[in-house]
This record gives sequence, structure tokens and C-alpha cells, in this order.
Amino acid sequence: MPPDTGPLSAAVAISEFPARRPSKLAVSFEFFPPRTEAMAQTLWSSVERLEPLRPAFMSVTYGAGGSTRQRTHEIVVRIKRETGIEPAAHLTCVAATRSEIDEVARAYWAAGIRHIVALRGDPPPEMGGKYVPHPQGYANAAALVGGLKRIGDFQISVACYPERHPDSPDDDADLDNLRRKVDAGADRCITQFFFEVDDFLRFRDRAAAAGVRVPIVPGIMPVSNFSQVARFASTCGARVPPWLAALFEGLDDDLDTRRMIAATVAGDMCRRLESEGVSAFHFYTLNRADLTYAICHLLGIRPATRPRPEQSHEPR
Repeated sequence: MPPDTGPLSAAVAISEFPARRPSKLAVSFEFFPPRTEAMAQTLWSSVERLEPLRPAFMSVTYGAGGSTRQRTHEIVVRIKRETGIEPAAHLTCVAATRSEIDEVARAYWAAGIRHIVALRGDPPPEMGGKYVPHPQGYANAAALVGGLKRIGDFQISVACYPERHPDSPDDDADLDNLRRKVDAGADRCITQFFFEVDDFLRFRDRAAAAGVRVPIVPGIMPVSNFSQVARFASTCGARVPPWLAALFEGLDDDLDTRRMIAATVAGDMCRRLESEGVSAFHFYTLNRADLTYAICHLLGIRPATRPRPEQSHEPR
């Protein structure tokens, strides 16, 4: 299918979704630290809603310059303690010395957290918007990965960009940077969100040709608030194709329809990716469970069955 025609240019047969058979797909879910008590309740409700799907891990982001350091730590530890799901803590290089970052990593290791999402990170607006390494810090994500591996045998995920990171001068430089992160010890690459399946497939092929030998997991962003996602895309170099804008045209005040379209678009993307050999998906939940849960259901990912308690036949 050519780019810009979109996944809905042809009718999608329900029988093409794999929901009728047990799924062997692995999924993971990403959350961000809440700013208010109400947002915290929404976050934890979403964690509880998605936990029965038994994801490979749940990750929690890290604010620019470490601004959410304590909240990230608290959420990650709570996920491990109360759900049994493996949590992954994001960690960045921004505005911190190596010793400060190492201290955070050691605190995670001491808390039993063994998975880190290692990122260069983006500076907050008050820092001018352009990344500058801290003089005593890790220069980039590859250096951070190496530093984490010296602290402990962390499982490490890193970011990759099907449409190139905005700071990369060209595709080759972007892939060189990714290969350095993998060579430093990264175990998987998670992509920035994208909307054209072909963009991911081309990137996967280029990465393999460049020597990247770890799994590349597509990051999926279900779109229900189109203007919000368009803003996100403008900052991270993700392209918003015309067909996606057209799907949400005229629906600003129609949340229910937007959600139905969002689940259908993302579900069809995942179905097509699975047909191309993808076996894992990372969902950017925006701290809400409904769309991610629906997409997983379409993909055949259902709550883990729990054994029923044995019934007693003793007389009452």
C-alpha cells in the first residue's frame, strides 16, 4: 500500500485480525508521572486495567532535567510491588553529572529494578531547547548505556527513530548513533511513534543492514486527540500523514467517534506489522488504558486466566 493512503483506504476484514486465536505477541506499556492527585488516580487505574494483560514490562518516563525523579522512582517501585509486572525506569543524561545519574541507577538496582530505558533526553524550554552535554555528565545515550552496564547487569532499552531524530544530520548518522547504543550494551530498541507502516519496515531493514542485531520494537501511539498528537509529532520529527488528519476532521467535539477511529487505525497498523514479522509492541498510553486495552483485544491479547479457588465439598 503506498504511503499517504492510510490503513483505512480499503475495507478491513475483521477475520484478518488475530483476535480469534491465542496471541504470542509481547506488549509493553508506557506511562508518565502525574502532576496532580486526580492524574495519579487515573494513572493507577490504568495500570490496574492493563496489568491482567501480563505485559513484558511497564515503563515510566523521566522528566526533563530529572524533574520527575522521585515520582518516577515511586511509581516504578509501586508497579513492581503491587502488580508483579516488570517495571522499567526511564533515565536521561540531561542536566546531571555522571555521579548523580549513577546514584539514581544504584537506587533502582537496590530497589530490585533491573530494566532501564536509557535516553539522551531533551532539555526543558528554559535551557534553550538545544541539548548540551553536562561537562561532568554522560555525553549521550551510548555513554549512558555503558555507564549503566558498569553499575549492574541491567536490561536496557534505547530509543530509535524510523523517520530520523530531529538532531541527526542524515539517516546514516542516525543509524551510526543507534549502533553505538547497541554496541554499548542495549538489549532492545523502541521506536518513536509513527503512522506509516512502510516507514517502520524501511527503517528496520536499514538498521539490520547497519549491523543492529537486537529487537526493534515499534512504538504505537493511539490517536484520539489529533491536535495533541500533532504537537507531539512536531517536536520529535514524526510525520503526520494527510490521511490521518482527514480521518479526524470535523470530530473535535465527538470523543466517542475519535476513540473508535483511533482503535481501528492502531489495531490495523499492528495487524499489518505482525504480518511482517513483528512480535512485540510498545504502547504510549498517555496514562489511559481504554484504547490500548481495546487494541490488545483486537490483537488477541486477553487477560491472563487465574486458577479458580478449589471448592470445598465439606458440609456447611
